[in-house]
Order: sequence, then C-alpha cells, then structure tokens
Amino acid sequence: MQLAVSLALFAATQGTVIGEYDPGAYARAITECDRQMAHPDDPHRITPGVTRKDANLPAAVKACKAAIAADPDNPRLHYQLARAYGYSGLGKKALPWRARSVAAGYPQSLFVVGYITLLGLNEQPQDTCEGGRLIRASAKAGRLAGQIAFPDHYLEGRFAECGFDVTRMELLSYLEAAQENPGGDFYRAILIRRLADDVRSEESLAE
Repeated sequence: MQLAVSLALFAATQGTVIGEYDPGAYARAITECDRQMAHPDDPHRITPGVTRKDANLPAAVKACKAAIAADPDNPRLHYQLARAYGYSGLGKKALPWRARSVAAGYPQSLFVVGYITLLGLNEQPQDTCEGGRLIRASAKAGRLAGQIAFPDHYLEGRFAECGFDVTRMELLSYLEAAQENPGGDFYRAILIRRLADDVRSEESLAE
C-alpha cells in the first residue's frame, strides 16, 4: 500500500507546474535534520552540509522525520529526508518526499530528482523527458549543476524527442550565470567556455 501511494505521488508531479521556491516562506531555524543531512552543494542549505560517506543515515532519517512532523510543509526538510532514505537504499520510501520537494520548486531537489529520473537511479522511474524538464527547471531556479548540465545534455541530443522549445539565448543565459557563480574553479571555467562555444555554433538552435 505504501509503495502504491509513493508511486502515485511521484506520478502526480509529472508534467505539472513547478512552484517557485521562496526561502523566506519557510522556517530557516537549524534543525537536527539540517545538521545530519544537508547537502554540501545545496545553495539553500542552512548548515555546512554532510557528505554521503560522513552521514549517520539512521540518525538522519529519525531527525528528518521529527523535523517534518514539526514543520510539515518545508521542502528543504522533504529533500533532506529523501536524501537520507535514498542513501540508505530505501529509494521507494524517498519517492513521496522527492515529489513534494520538487512540487515546491526546491532547486536542489529539482536537479537531483531530475538527474536520477534521467538515469532511472535509486528506484526513481526512468523518464528522459521528465528528467530533462526537472534539470531545466533547476537551471531556471539558479542551481549551478543544472545550468551546466542542461546545455550539455541538450547539445548531446539527449532531449531530441522531448519537444523542448529551447533557444540559443536560453542556454547561453544558464552558462553565463554559471560562470558568474562564486566559488568557480579553473576546470569549470574551461567547461563553461567550451559549452558556450558549442551553443553559439549549433545551427539547429533558434535565437
């Protein structure tokens, strides 16, 4: 029964309008869930973050369930509980929490769920176009990984059958934003520059 509910919640988010995440709309008091399971690359984390190898997963699941009980609508906490379940090998249990965080437009969740949907990882149903839609949404929401990944995958032709109406200006805007993101390194700069050159030379793109 729980699996059926989880899959129904996931399916309900496919193709729907993704909300625009507003950090000010949700509590930002640090919880034990944040301490145990915030992702180091999440731009909306409120603690430094924990790598997978350093995570205490049983404690993280317990802490995140408690935090959600106290703050049930917070997509940051939903994402972190989904992350804890996913790393624990409990992808099916992660499905409804991924879905809720995605529906709220949480940028980190948009990228991560997009990526695992694209590849069909961790019990996430594989769907190339849905994965692309979510990664694109993460780019629009300012998530660095999405700003680089969506142009890269698009140029590879991965979304050729998805009917995405993508312009050269859109892809370049993501790459320019990625270039300006603080904390960049030499290798990222090279990748972005080469992707931008490929976008400019891609004849199939509309302006």
